[in-house]
Amino acid sequence: MTAFYYFCGHEQWQPETLVQHARAAEEAGFDGLLVSEHFHPWVDDAGASGFAFATLGAIAQATRRVRLATGVATPLFRYHPALVAQAAATLDRLSGGRFDLGVGTGENINEGPLGLPFPKYAERADRMAEGLEIMRRLLDGEKLTYGGRYYQTDRARLYSPPRGRVAIWMAAGGPRSAALAATRADGVITSVKDPAETMEKVVSPARQAAAAAGRPAPTVVATRWVIHAAAEDDAWQALRAWRGLRAPGRLEAVDPEDLRRRADALPRSEVLGRYALAPDTDALLAAYRPLVEEVGADVVTLQVASLHQEETIALLGREVLPRLRHTAPL
Repeated sequence: MTAFYYFCGHEQWQPETLVQHARAAEEAGFDGLLVSEHFHPWVDDAGASGFAFATLGAIAQATRRVRLATGVATPLFRYHPALVAQAAATLDRLSGGRFDLGVGTGENINEGPLGLPFPKYAERADRMAEGLEIMRRLLDGEKLTYGGRYYQTDRARLYSPPRGRVAIWMAAGGPRSAALAATRADGVITSVKDPAETMEKVVSPARQAAAAAGRPAPTVVATRWVIHAAAEDDAWQALRAWRGLRAPGRLEAVDPEDLRRRADALPRSEVLGRYALAPDTDALLAAYRPLVEEVGADVVTLQVASLHQEETIALLGREVLPRLRHTAPL
């Protein structure tokens, strides 16, 4: 059965507000929360940048039922993979076994500000392969001595282990990451703009790679950005904290000011056109139903920006989730 998650974005909301949103999402009937992990936001005039692992600890105590996941952390530069495994195990304990670990190869906006390298994708993928092995083995209880090209451990062990098996999901936007996620992790996280393109570039390659390796089909976590607003001016205001996400040079940028300037140099219609606009409940449903029916996602994450976020969370729970659940296969 498809599970439905609400997205908590550290790049927009301060951590104390995200805890409130988490409570509201649980009350609204969401099955889980996907919580972003960033050092810098996407713009400098409307963003936030709380420490996600601390926020997740607070959310774990403020909620009782919803599952929690990072969406996504980067265990390559700012954090040694063993530290991310330690954080995941702690969050699993604090949440009573409700935590899943989402990871990705990252963006320079989170690494460059700390003077860390951000190499080309090939090296980041190689680092991720090592990181996934380290995290999996530590989370599974091993005392690990590991000598890799990028990471080493010497009899490392998690002395506060997770309560159960923590799933690891990896973000992917193309076939190589999809195959890595399918063969080294438990699932794949993918952001959907065009469902057919997502199937071709991510979901099908992931499933094929898993089958070829004799592994179970990966969990598919599909997300989609939607702006819930009836008027263009309202949509633009709702998007303020996220407009740099679609600016040129996003992956390489270091300073949110640069992304804000690049985004604001574009026509407003061009920036808005890179997001799904949903003025009403039917449009919200139309934006997310393809993730269930066409992508066949195991988890669908609703990433919805609006001017009145808690009202929108309640609306999603009251009018959108029931209809999506009716769509989802049993």
